[in-house]
Amino acid sequence: MNGAELDRITGEIVDAAYKLHTALGPGLLESVYETVLARDLERRGLTVQRQMALSFEYEGLHFREALRIDLLVERTVVVEIKSLEKLAPVHPKQVLTYLRLLRLPVGLLLNFGAAHLKDGLQRIVNGFPSGKVDAVRVGPPVFSASSASSASSA
Repeated sequence: MNGAELDRITGEIVDAAYKLHTALGPGLLESVYETVLARDLERRGLTVQRQMALSFEYEGLHFREALRIDLLVERTVVVEIKSLEKLAPVHPKQVLTYLRLLRLPVGLLLNFGAAHLKDGLQRIVNGFPSGKVDAVRVGPPVFSASSASSASSA
């Protein structure tokens, strides 16, 4: 996928998140923002997977359903949703870890707890070169009835 297409997708996500934050404001549970954002992105014609559980293997150890991605948009952009007064330094690192494990180029960290979404929005880019990632093998997504549901069924 080229940079222009990634910019289009992330632009759609940011626009939908901004409209959602403006309408509902801060202070709700992450699950509320996730459900509404997923539905809004699907209405825009984007493919959205919610609460995607992933397994991975590291040096012979298998970790089943070791991480759960809030939203994966167009199988390309990881979206991590928070609803906190202030993000911790580990939150962008969490998104970068997801990107490295999935070998994806870009993710968005959206903190709906911020007074203004622009203060709670971070775009994280995976530079790809990392020797650590080579030792990790990510298995296929693990779906359960709850993780395979779309926003329309929530």
